[in-house]
Amino acid sequence: MASVFGHALVGVTISRVLDKNQARILLILAMISAILPDIDVLAFKFGYAYEHWLGHRGFTHSIFFAILWASILSLIFGKSKKKIFFIVLFLTTISHAVLDAMTTGGLGVGFFIPFNDSRYFFPCRPIQVSPIGISKFFSEWGMRVILSELFWIGVPCVAVLIFKKVTQKYSPTNKSYS
Repeated sequence: MASVFGHALVGVTISRVLDKNQARILLILAMISAILPDIDVLAFKFGYAYEHWLGHRGFTHSIFFAILWASILSLIFGKSKKKIFFIVLFLTTISHAVLDAMTTGGLGVGFFIPFNDSRYFFPCRPIQVSPIGISKFFSEWGMRVILSELFWIGVPCVAVLIFKKVTQKYSPTNKSYS
């Protein structure tokens, strides 16, 4: 997996780019949604093996779960903006699985669970896999993960946010720009 930091940054980026109103609740839900799929590590405590459909990178990393989660949160919190809430929350939730499919370790991601139990990686896997557990994260391995994520996640996210800011500033609809 990528670390919680990398996942949260993608959640912030997607929320800031897609939500014109910059709703604080959507930003918070986007960060939570980007991190949430890793709740499946609790399956280890209940005796589920990694490769089980409820195991790590299984159901909570699936497209079906992202749709279900985004739908529930959109209905509860979206009020009059259910469509933008759904889009942002779906994309932030599924971004977790996409990043995990780009890491150097694990057994793959169950994108199509519960319909198909197969696990997948993308051909390009440049992100160092993060250790499971806080104690292992504060090690040389954890430092390699942070550096990898700075390059492969941080730089693109910051570039997208800067691009959005610049294009907004010089947009014809910006009344302060002349």
